[in-house]
Amino acid sequence: MDQTSLNLVAIAVFAMTLSALLSPVLNISPFIPAATTFAILGLATVDSFSWEGKGLTLFLDLFTSSEERQRIIHHEAGHFLAAYCLGIPITGYTLTAWETFRQGEKAGIGGVQLDFSLLSDQEKISKNPLIVERTFTVLMAGIAAEKVIYNNVEGGEEDKQNLRELIKLLGLRADIYQQKENWALLQAKNLLVRHQTAYEGLVKLMEKRASVEECQKLIREKMN
Repeated sequence: MDQTSLNLVAIAVFAMTLSALLSPVLNISPFIPAATTFAILGLATVDSFSWEGKGLTLFLDLFTSSEERQRIIHHEAGHFLAAYCLGIPITGYTLTAWETFRQGEKAGIGGVQLDFSLLSDQEKISKNPLIVERTFTVLMAGIAAEKVIYNNVEGGEEDKQNLRELIKLLGLRADIYQQKENWALLQAKNLLVRHQTAYEGLVKLMEKRASVEECQKLIREKMN
């Protein structure tokens, strides 16, 4: 069961406990909160195994606040800007769970879709080892964006996990993970600060769901 499902289960258990305590006071039958909780647990289990958690993600996305959505946009704009500047092809982006679902991507609240096919070509990597370092920077750029804009980070666990998996895939030592994360985070932060005007314009365009081409055009114009 994924983290989203586990969170919902935890909420359901808490709600059942609270309802059991308050039902005598509110004169509510204890069977009502119990039945509701078991129904939620059953749906969470079915969704986890049958839909890979997409149903719960879509449901919980309905309750995402405007502040959280702004943070998501700033996070993804960080990935987008870094990918463009470092030459990693961008194939699309989504900013909500529904948009992600419609595009057939894996369950999630949104993300920038990138073409990492170059990483599977050892010959090209050997000729241009910077491809790997640039990819690390792009992966950490969402976290860097949150640090720059909000001075704290709420998202990015999936980005860190992707970095760990990439390090493993490339055959690099696992003990260098923290070093690579810190280095990539610093590089991404410097890039965002250096191109702050382009970044701010990109955030506004992504809010309007502008196309990838429109976003790239704006970055080019702001950087010239």
